[in-house]
Amino acid sequence: MGYYSVYIVSNLARTVFYIGMTNNLERRIIEHRNNEGSAFTSKYKCHYLVYYEDYTDVNNAISREKQLKNWERKWKIELIRKENPELIDLAKDW
Repeated sequence: MGYYSVYIVSNLARTVFYIGMTNNLERRIIEHRNNEGSAFTSKYKCHYLVYYEDYTDVNNAISREKQLKNWERKWKIELIRKENPELIDLAKDW
């Protein structure tokens, strides 16, 4: 059993959000910053981690990722601000 993260990355202006799921959050964020693996995050420069949740069950992580992707933008922003009011880059030291 491993751990899985559902995460939200954003651009510098915090106007674009991308939701993803990974089994190695630090590696995945570094990939986004290097424009590897996602055309969307490369195009919109979503290099800043603003939110994440950890799971031990991959199926729960996948379900949550799908759920968040179907949420309205307003709900996503409220979720992020609840845990990260300043929308700081949670991975700035990686």
